Amino acid sequence: MSDKNDKNDSYKVITDNRQARYLYEILETYEVGIQLTGTEVKSIRAGKVNLQDGYALLRDGEAWLINVHISPYNASGQYFNHEPRRTRKLLMHRQELRKLIGKVEQQGLTLIPLKMYLKRGWVKVSIALGKGKKLHDKRESLKRRQDQRDIQRAMKSY
Repeated sequence: MSDKNDKNDSYKVITDNRQARYLYEILETYEVGIQLTGTEVKSIRAGKVNLQDGYALLRDGEAWLINVHISPYNASGQYFNHEPRRTRKLLMHRQELRKLIGKVEQQGLTLIPLKMYLKRGWVKVSIALGKGKKLHDKRESLKRRQDQRDIQRAMKSY
């Protein structure tokens, strides 16, 4: 009985785009599905994904994940494999898409993938609506993080 509940609540992070939080100010996050081929899913389960240079675009009322590298699955032949950096469709509700299109076009915001994970066996991507940080903002966030570390060290010694 408990085995069934574990399956329903399973959540496993495959890859995380940690640099995105440094380069962008995150305003909102969305959980979206992604349209994949079989070899891509197998490669993702093996953890061979890189979100580093990826971003999402909104075209013709649809969302697309661009420049995300999923390594070819090496246990299958080359003929059946996928293109590593191909454009993949993101699966979202229509009203979420309409809301995003308005924000991206009017406010000049960017869609960035934050992490890719398995949820109940399905591959999901967490995308964020972000605003690019300027150099002084990056310095400020580094300084704030260093100050937090110093505070924690001081608290630990007392």
